[in-house]
Amino acid sequence: MKGKRLVSLVAIFLLFISVVLPAVAFAEAERGIMDESIYDLLVDRFNNGAGKNDIDVDTHNGYAFNGGDFIGIEGRLQHIIDMGFTMISLGPIFKTDTYDGNGVTSYFELEPHFGTEKELNSLVTEIHKKKMKVIADFPLGNVSSDHEWVRKRSYKFTHSADGTVNWDPADMNVREALLEAAVDFISIHELDGIRLTNLESFDEAFLNEMIDAIHDAKKGAYVLTNEESRAAFDLKPDDAKMQALRQSFVRTDPDSSPMNIFIHNEKTELLQYDDLTGPRFTYDIVEARMFPPTRWKVAATALFTLPGVPLMTYGTEIAVNGKEAPESHPLFNFKTDMEFKDLIGNLNLLRNKSATLRSGDFEMLHNEDGFIIYTRTSEDETWLIAINNTSETKSFAIPAEKIGDNKKLRGVLDGDLIREADDGMFRVVLDRELAEVYIADEDKGFNTPYLIASILVPTLFLGFLFLVIKNGRERRRTEKN
Repeated sequence: MKGKRLVSLVAIFLLFISVVLPAVAFAEAERGIMDESIYDLLVDRFNNGAGKNDIDVDTHNGYAFNGGDFIGIEGRLQHIIDMGFTMISLGPIFKTDTYDGNGVTSYFELEPHFGTEKELNSLVTEIHKKKMKVIADFPLGNVSSDHEWVRKRSYKFTHSADGTVNWDPADMNVREALLEAAVDFISIHELDGIRLTNLESFDEAFLNEMIDAIHDAKKGAYVLTNEESRAAFDLKPDDAKMQALRQSFVRTDPDSSPMNIFIHNEKTELLQYDDLTGPRFTYDIVEARMFPPTRWKVAATALFTLPGVPLMTYGTEIAVNGKEAPESHPLFNFKTDMEFKDLIGNLNLLRNKSATLRSGDFEMLHNEDGFIIYTRTSEDETWLIAINNTSETKSFAIPAEKIGDNKKLRGVLDGDLIREADDGMFRVVLDRELAEVYIADEDKGFNTPYLIASILVPTLFLGFLFLVIKNGRERRRTEKN
């Protein structure tokens, strides 16, 4: 009993130490859109969990269904959890002619290859148990010519050159039917949001009407889009910022001046290097004859620390390549080395634990040919992010007033430590193609909690071993007697 009690004391003490040692400040609160980080996948290309729905599946044909399904996603949720993402985007999941879900044939039926309504509901429930959120796509246009509304001639539409169908935005019946279908979709499946796609036919007024209808149908629901729009979406992309990221991190020694665009911080912007409709960022890296793992490591540091909500497409963690679909949509290979996955998890952990990294003020301190330094600040914290995306070691001196009085900069990725020099400057020195995230800690000289921990933890552990040995000897003596 004494031994068990000591084990409990050691566990509690270690927990205490993890709290009192310098750590990221974080207070639990109700999440908003700026607190999310999104993992964007395609159901068919993530993981095949159930053979019963593998009808005409062909993993050797990029244009065919490859077998991914709702059960497969649920079986691999831990993979996404390990990377720290707070929201999963399933993409389009309606009944469809195409593996990517874009050939929608009904707004009321799910794609049989992906699974049943019961299996989707199970997936959504499990995601919610893990304190994550889940959204799915609702395409407003470019649907299949076999869509049930087309077959029934219920609503006005036009044919596109690519063989798809677009609804007539002037038809009030179309508008009302789309509003009803979107509200039913999010309500029936307990989704946390909808991403509206293929918007081009509809004006800002209708989009705002749909956004309002979805918000009214479910409190706290998010309405996103993957296209630039002037409508009041909770989150939308900024193509200029995506191009700034791609240009600034695709190679070493780039012209990184486009990164100054982040000085203009909109609160409703997605932050991403690519999406599932165009070429992967890895494709650009390979075309530039660069090494993808190194490129992605510095690029990811920016993704999770710049203003905006980070979105990462599935397979980025294994550097999926591809100029266009279906090459850019391979079936995920979980057997591939995932060293990069740990860094994603660490960066997401920092972001999830710090409101300042998610929504604090942004200031660009230095940006020259790939050597970039900026801060994220609030009343509670100061973070400094240094990214050396160049081919040589770089240094930069930062005035103490940018960091705060009596502070030190503690690197949380590689453990770097920078103290204020006698001239009142903090000198950041980084080797080539490396990045570090620093938290400004109180500089009190000796780290008293750490010193106490370094003494007490071994003492307690030795005491525990002594009791175990003593109890063992007493037990053996008892057994002999």
